[in-house]
Amino acid sequence: QVQLTESGGGSVQAGGSLRVSCSVSGDVHRDYFVAWFRQSQGKERQWLAVISAGGGGSDVWDSVRDRFAISLDNAKNTVYLQMNNLKSEDTGIYYCSASTAYSSLVMGRSRNWGQGTQVTVSS
Repeated sequence: QVQLTESGGGSVQAGGSLRVSCSVSGDVHRDYFVAWFRQSQGKERQWLAVISAGGGGSDVWDSVRDRFAISLDNAKNTVYLQMNNLKSEDTGIYYCSASTAYSSLVMGRSRNWGQGTQVTVSS
């Protein structure tokens, strides 16, 4: 069983920065991947970034790669998503998810999800 808890969301003006956190607990080991997704109103959940818990690397969606970065603090069992130069279209609920199956994870098919944290970007 894996537990995921997001935090750090809030309201920010366009052009600002925000860092959201995903605290991971439970039966998680180095074979896991942790990903961030965004659910905007009226849109499907979009994969944003993924990182290996075992230090095997990370990847970020092309459309946000110049503004978003994913990182991992193993000591705190926490995965971060740093978001810079935020735009109104970044508004949405940000979820983290985890799985040992990389492809399923980035397609949003993991059964392990957090409750989400709201990010609102005003112009």
